[in-house]
Amino acid sequence: MEFLFTILAALILIVVLGLVSVIVFEAYRRSFNNAHVDAPAIFEDPKSLKQVPCPDIFDPAKKYLSLIIPAFNEEHRLPGALSETMNYLKKREAKDKSFSYEVLIVDDGSRDGTKRVAFDFVKKYGVDKGMLHSRGELLLMLDADGATKVTDLEKLENQIHAVARKEHRGDSAACDTTFKISDIPIVAFGSRAHLEEKAIATRKWYRNFLMKGFHLVVLLTAGPGIRDTQCGFKMFTRSAARKLFTNIRLKRWCFDVELVFLCKWFRIPVLEVSVNWSEIPGSKVNLLSIPNMLWELALMSVGYRTQMWKINS
Repeated sequence: MEFLFTILAALILIVVLGLVSVIVFEAYRRSFNNAHVDAPAIFEDPKSLKQVPCPDIFDPAKKYLSLIIPAFNEEHRLPGALSETMNYLKKREAKDKSFSYEVLIVDDGSRDGTKRVAFDFVKKYGVDKGMLHSRGELLLMLDADGATKVTDLEKLENQIHAVARKEHRGDSAACDTTFKISDIPIVAFGSRAHLEEKAIATRKWYRNFLMKGFHLVVLLTAGPGIRDTQCGFKMFTRSAARKLFTNIRLKRWCFDVELVFLCKWFRIPVLEVSVNWSEIPGSKVNLLSIPNMLWELALMSVGYRTQMWKINS
């Protein structure tokens, strides 16, 4: 019996050492995951069909607001969200002639008709590409499902302006002609934390389990401060986006948590602002999401704690 326990302990040790080795190797491999920052980016103009260089996040802002919509297999949910977004922007533009904007749709390797849907809107309204190639003073990243109403961006926008004025020169900053919102690093996270009690009563059990477990792991990985890291409604000033998105390594499940970690590293103020939110059918979160999230958080923890993931200032 003692021999069997010894064999079992040895097998467990081998599995643990193997898992640690795989995590360390993958973390090292992903230490180069931000190499795309230095690569030239181009897009195809739908009118001329010519290859055109993308704008760059390090260029001066040319628009007031950029809306970035990542989309993966969103053929059915994307049209409604885009229509609502464009209606809001057009109405705001009509009321305020100084208001300028752009909408950027980022197709994350979709296998359905997402690209066709996005291209139809691009041909109608114009073209651009990605957070690192946006032109706004403020940059809003929002989910393609339209779970949060686009009008709620004004809540995040107003909070950022209020903090920026204090960060600059107190309340007198509003009269300072040198004051630019794009130059002050601030991030605002849309939050559903105020809806948590109601959501627990209506969500499926595995989503509640996932939420509670994920909150605990996030606390251990990125530290306290933000109750809801995963709401797909986040606004960044241009200077904050430059620092954050040129360093980020995670591209899918837990990049939001990495953003929190990087904000703390750079001492960028992070605001958590309550937004309206409704669950839209077609969510890609399921039980298989749990190991994916844990895997990415493990990579992030190892990558930063071993300093394999260098942070560029």
